[in-house]
Amino acid sequence: MDVNAAVAAAAAIAGVLTGVIAMLAFRWSERDQKRPTRTSLHTDAVLPPGVDTVLSVLRSSAVVLDEGDAVVKASSAAYALGLVRGGKLAIEPMLQMARDTRRDGEIRQVELDLPRRGTGRGEALAVSARVAPLGSRLVLLLVEDLTEARRIEAVRRDFVANVSHELKTPVGALSLLSEAVMDASDDPEAVQRFAGRMQIEATRLTNLVQELIDLSRVQNDDPLEDAEPIRVDELVTEAVDRCRHQAGAKQITMAAGGAADLHVWGNRGQLAAALGNLVENAVNYSPARTRVGIAARRVGATGGDMIELAVTDQGIGISDKDKERIFERFYRVDPARSRATGGTGLGLAIVKHVAASHGGEVTVWSAEGQGSTFTLRLPEAGAARDRAQQHPALDDEDRPAAHSSPGSSGSGASPVSPPDSTAYETLPAPEVLP
Repeated sequence: MDVNAAVAAAAAIAGVLTGVIAMLAFRWSERDQKRPTRTSLHTDAVLPPGVDTVLSVLRSSAVVLDEGDAVVKASSAAYALGLVRGGKLAIEPMLQMARDTRRDGEIRQVELDLPRRGTGRGEALAVSARVAPLGSRLVLLLVEDLTEARRIEAVRRDFVANVSHELKTPVGALSLLSEAVMDASDDPEAVQRFAGRMQIEATRLTNLVQELIDLSRVQNDDPLEDAEPIRVDELVTEAVDRCRHQAGAKQITMAAGGAADLHVWGNRGQLAAALGNLVENAVNYSPARTRVGIAARRVGATGGDMIELAVTDQGIGISDKDKERIFERFYRVDPARSRATGGTGLGLAIVKHVAASHGGEVTVWSAEGQGSTFTLRLPEAGAARDRAQQHPALDDEDRPAAHSSPGSSGSGASPVSPPDSTAYETLPAPEVLP
């Protein structure tokens, strides 16, 4: 009897212990499930409320780092710039800034030059990085791309330096020549000679100022606000007349053709200046007793036909290294010849801006000793009107002036007889050179 009672008591105690152990194991498992894992620390849930939304609308590249330097959040721009790779911040100076800020809580900012991804060239990407603490554990990194701003600033700085140099040359010459005139007041021949030189320098200064004004105008004004259909043969005639005196002095034959019944759409003054600059360059850089040709033709293109105006000369030609820079402001292939002809190095820059603002382009083919061909491509007037008709929902005040309907005033729909073709020789439209 006593043995049975002891066995029963032991069984009861064992059952109680089993229940207690099971209950403790359940509680332990439940608490372990609620404990945050290492993986959960790297989810968006650790970000303070609203931070994710703010980062998504920032223009800067944004990266959020935790206490282990792991990336918690990164914008798509940060990946595009190559800041984040494999879940880690790939730029060591920025990573060191983040660690220093995490340690002392101070906001830091630095400008860096980073290698550009995907290019074999040594081009640098200029960025500004700013690091600040975000809460108690996180660090926020904001990176701004300054590459384009740096480029624009460099262009502006070079432009100012070049303008200063170009202006000082004729102004200094005028100052010296005026002193020479004063010293030679009793020598009429010397006075006349110095006065002639003063006229040349004054003309050069006037041309430079005028081209600076023209360049500023084509960069800042919208040419399509005052756009109209323009006969190509009228532009060609104006360009030829502009250079007729210089061509006659060098016995250069001016030849044109293919421009009849072609129209372009744009600002008459700007287009005339652009084509005139091309013809003037051709005359200035051509030897005596050669030929300058101006040819026009219609070519098909996506979105509407284009008009090509090709200006060909038999001049000195342009080297491959110079062809990459001839459309830069103040760049001149032959500075000595430019001084002799009064060139400023702004003519082709004006042509490039006029072509771009009219929805076209300017290209060049040239070989040293074989001459050059500059081709100005512009949208045809009819194609521009057709594109406007395809968008009738636009209000009149929202539609650019270049998109007026064919029946509007001054549309040039009625044919006009071309100018007298005997003013210059006629050439067929040449094959467009590569």
